[in-house]
Amino acid sequence: MYKIIHNPRCRKSREALKILHEKKIKIQVLEYLKEPLTKNQFTEIISLLSDYDIERVLRKNELVYKEKYKNKVLNKEELVDAIYNHPILIERPIVFNEKVAIIARPAENILDLLKQ
Repeated sequence: MYKIIHNPRCRKSREALKILHEKKIKIQVLEYLKEPLTKNQFTEIISLLSDYDIERVLRKNELVYKEKYKNKVLNKEELVDAIYNHPILIERPIVFNEKVAIIARPAENILDLLKQ
């Protein structure tokens, strides 16, 4: 089963969810701002991302990023701490299963994930 870290106010997140529904993919929607994820969940998700997506996982335009993390190189543990303490920082949507996770930007990236 696939899961999506979703923000219904985000256009890209809604686009990703639409693709998954159109493809009739069984999906669990995680509205992370409404029901915060645990640190273990964030750790698992980060571990499933490619190195490329790990570089993109923080939303660099958020004020908290600019105040606390700009110009810092974070290891995976520090990255998890940052998004756990400030969930607004996580780039979304993230679509994942037990083997792999992707940042679905653009939303069409999901199609590559579904081929795996």
